[in-house]
Amino acid sequence: MSLPFGTVAIVSELKSQSLFTLTMRLQPILELGQTPAGRRRVFTVSSGEFEGSGLRGEVLAQASSDLLLVGADDAARQDVRLVLRTDDGELVLMTYRGVRHATPEVNSRIARGEPVSVADYYLRTAPFFETAS
Repeated sequence: MSLPFGTVAIVSELKSQSLFTLTMRLQPILELGQTPAGRRRVFTVSSGEFEGSGLRGEVLAQASSDLLLVGADDAARQDVRLVLRTDDGELVLMTYRGVRHATPEVNSRIARGEPVSVADYYLRTAPFFETAS
């Protein structure tokens, strides 16, 4: 589509499709506590796998974690870095940042590992991928 200079295109609907399903098992949470930036919690990955249409493999534990920061507004900000190894041996760096906001009751249920409906909280992430493959 070609638009004249200065024209803004409005996209009414984001069209996307699932790349893969990612499953991770985590080490016990490292609670750094209240820092100048907010309450910091570190989730390190002990193992994991991903699988999608034509793409699958494992999450490498030695380089994968989430540096979660909960701010004064109680929003949880994710800073996730994962190294994925595909079944054919290729390495992929997957990073994503995001924000989650929920009521204190829902946050408590999430912290206890209880099932929580996606309708009960706000969560948005933006993944990025980097590979030499």
